Amino acid sequence: MERLIDLYGEGPLLFVIAIGIGLIFGAAAQHARFCLRAATVEFANRMWGARLAIWFVAFSGAVSTVQFMIAQDVLDVSQARQIATTGSLSGAIIGGLMFGAGMILARGCASRLLVLSATGNLRAIVTGLVLTLTAQASLRGFLAPVRETLSAIWTIPGGASRDLLSYFGIPSQTIFYVALFCLILSCWFANRQKNAATRIIAALLVGLCIGLGWLGTYLVAQASFEVVSVASITFTGPSADTLMGLINTRTLPLSFGSGLVPGVFLGALIMAITTREATLQRFEPNTPMERYLAGGLLMGFGSMLAGGCAVGAGMSGGSIFALTAWVALLSMWIGAVLTEIIIAKKSPNTAMA
Repeated sequence: MERLIDLYGEGPLLFVIAIGIGLIFGAAAQHARFCLRAATVEFANRMWGARLAIWFVAFSGAVSTVQFMIAQDVLDVSQARQIATTGSLSGAIIGGLMFGAGMILARGCASRLLVLSATGNLRAIVTGLVLTLTAQASLRGFLAPVRETLSAIWTIPGGASRDLLSYFGIPSQTIFYVALFCLILSCWFANRQKNAATRIIAALLVGLCIGLGWLGTYLVAQASFEVVSVASITFTGPSADTLMGLINTRTLPLSFGSGLVPGVFLGALIMAITTREATLQRFEPNTPMERYLAGGLLMGFGSMLAGGCAVGAGMSGGSIFALTAWVALLSMWIGAVLTEIIIAKKSPNTAMA
């Protein structure tokens, strides 16, 4: 790793790692139909169905992979942003609720919109752009003061108080065995819901990519004399940075985030073309544009407030048991379920669409 860094530098190396992980994630997420929004819709409608099963396979796969590497001393996430820095519980709650509501309105979370964009879904492309611009405005633009004010309501210091396993004294090996049991149970459940074996394997790969993201950035950080953030897959921040980089500079700064977005897009595109699922989808009378735009706005601001999207906070942060990540994930579920129930009452014929 030191030799590769000497030859190419940290940025290009992280970019290539992210491209590789993104290709796998994008292809697997497209084939598995991995989507937190779809899982919460089934849950809200008391349908313990195929999409809910797929999400649990991916999530338990991510937790078991990451905790196994930590237990084997292959990975150390103590310096990850989700644990080492000051966190916001108020941001996790409010932002999570907003993100959950937004992904129901937009019919997909940040990762799903990126994957759908690669298949030719014009609704996802427009909504994703709104989400990305709102995220950028929330991070560094005119919405940043609002985000900072809400985040400051209830903060928690970084370190052991933000690390659930450290706080409760639970070893990673114990969590690995629990997560492995949950993974086996989830695979059985997914099979019972008549998910094809290839979709279950693809969901496993989605979870594995979370672990690969943590491991790849950690190995570079360990070998580098520069400060390199230990991180894994997330979408709103990297999407905003990639878009702004393409707009503001002639060359895109190479990093893990800037490699992840095109990698996922290309992976999903290749899978969609291979399976002949790539097709143009436009806004139609039964898919009102204003609902998608509202969803994009809520997710863009909510993700920056919550510290990440459904994958960034929910799966990457959840897999290392960061307190704010689990609070954000729970809030996303609550926000999504409540929004789906409200929509179902108002439009019973379109809520599950």
